[in-house]
Amino acid sequence: MTLPPQPLVIAVIGGSNADEEALSLGYQVGAELAKRGVVLVCGGLGGVMEAACKGAREHGGTTVGILPGSDPSEANPYVDIPICTGIGYARNVIVVKSGRAVIAIDGAFGTLSEIAHALGDEIPVVGLKTWSFSVHGQQPVGAMIPASGPVDAVEKAIAAAKRRVVKPPPLARQS
Repeated sequence: MTLPPQPLVIAVIGGSNADEEALSLGYQVGAELAKRGVVLVCGGLGGVMEAACKGAREHGGTTVGILPGSDPSEANPYVDIPICTGIGYARNVIVVKSGRAVIAIDGAFGTLSEIAHALGDEIPVVGLKTWSFSVHGQQPVGAMIPASGPVDAVEKAIAAAKRRVVKPPPLARQS
């Protein structure tokens, strides 16, 4: 029996207290992901997460919310599949590791932690009006991929996800 191929999953991260511009960008990113048949995974709550889920759902996409708590009703109304973790902010690691690439929009320190976890694990991060980084005035190698708008962000995330080679965890490499 041949199983169908797994769908491409992209994580969308961003501020829960976002302004109108960030919410619009989130919605457009969600819509563009859905139009391309990409599954959207996020933290499942409000702000950019809700806007992205709404854009995806309204364009026929599938959404997954990795929730910090234990109650699936905490998910925004556009989450198709709520995953309850009960681990608070530690769920940020699960959000970014669930996607083959990450699109970061706006955001506060929770988004910053997700960006750091993704980059630390060599998961490509496309940045759209979000955090920027420099070390001694230079952009570090492997830092975020800048995007000019929602379509550009989605195209860059999909391309990066398809190029990504997933390495086995350190323990598996030792055997």
